[in-house]
Order: sequence, then C-alpha cells, then structure tokens
Amino acid sequence: MTDRFDYPPDRESESAAKVHALEALLIEKGIITPTTVDKVLGYFESEMTPLNGQKIVARAWVDAEFAELLARDAPAAIAQLDLPDGMAGAEGEHIAAVVNEPGVHNLVICTLCSCFPWPVLGLPPYWYKDPVFRARATREPRAVLTELGVPLDDDTEVRIWDSSGHSRWFVVPSRPEGTDGWSEQQLAELVTTEAMIGVAVVEPPAVTAGSNA
Repeated sequence: MTDRFDYPPDRESESAAKVHALEALLIEKGIITPTTVDKVLGYFESEMTPLNGQKIVARAWVDAEFAELLARDAPAAIAQLDLPDGMAGAEGEHIAAVVNEPGVHNLVICTLCSCFPWPVLGLPPYWYKDPVFRARATREPRAVLTELGVPLDDDTEVRIWDSSGHSRWFVVPSRPEGTDGWSEQQLAELVTTEAMIGVAVVEPPAVTAGSNA
C-alpha cells in the first residue's frame, strides 16, 4: 500500500517547521518540557503498534467466544488480553471491531480527517489520510479495492465504516486457509495493518511457511 501514493519527499517540511515552532513556544512558556514530545512519540511508536491488533485478530480466529465479544464490545474483549497499558487511552476511545465473513467485506475510512484506533493499528499511514483515497473509497469502494489487489465477487457486499471520534473501527479479516493447528503467534504474524483496515486480505501461507502440520 505504501507505494500506491507517490508523495514528494519534502511534502511535510512546511508542517514540520510549524510544529517545531509550536513546540518551542510551549517549552518557552513552561507548558511542556524539552522531552515531553519525545516521550509521547516514543510511547506510541513502541507500545501502541499494529502488533496489538495482530494479537487481537489472532485470538479472535482461535476463540469463538472472544470473537463474539470483540464484535459486540471490543474494549471488553481487548481488556482480556495481555496488552500494554493505555489501550483505552488517547485515540483508543470507542474502539469497535467489524468482522469479515463469507459474502461481506468491511472497509474502514475516515471521511473527515484521519481518525484511527492508534492502540490497535498504530499511527495512521499517510495514504489513509489522503483526500483522494478517502473520497474514492467512499464513492467507489469496489473499484478502489480492485486496484489495491482485492477483487471481490459481484455477490460480495462491501460495507463502509466511517471512523470518527465516536467510533474508531478496525477490521477482523478472514482467517486464511492452510492455518489449521497454527499457534496464535504464528497467526498474528500473518496479519497486516492493511488487512485490519480492509484494503487487503490475509493471504494463505506459502507451502514452506512454518506451521504445526
């Protein structure tokens, strides 16, 4: 997905300058310390990552009761797992899960800006915030998915979920064939951020992939 949108390498230079100026002003006024921003960024980069989402999806694949609770009350289900503190904190409020199933493919977008369940999926990728992607995914999701390598049968329903401050959605993709007997860790390694947004599917493992078969 990351090569689908060709951004100039300096596209954020102007924004970065504004951010640094604002940070310097906040430090000067004593509102934050010189290390505050680095600590926050470090926390999200090390703790709030897609690894959390991968573990959640893998558990849902092997535990039907957990999967049912996840679809009904995602925060309650997530709280059962051994995940970092803060899963329900910043950008994790009102997390909700939708489950792919035969005949139904779910796609998550944010039509307003870039609302995203950071604790589950990490920081949103650049393309997720792209106005063209957001507009086209809303108007013609099937065409966009086909371009991204997810061609769907005509009888497959595409459901669009608009993430916002009230509901931060993520997708539980379908478990691929050929993974019977796999451990949760092995299953988690197959899951991608793109699949948990709905712009990809989890591919079946290669014949040589490490399974318990």
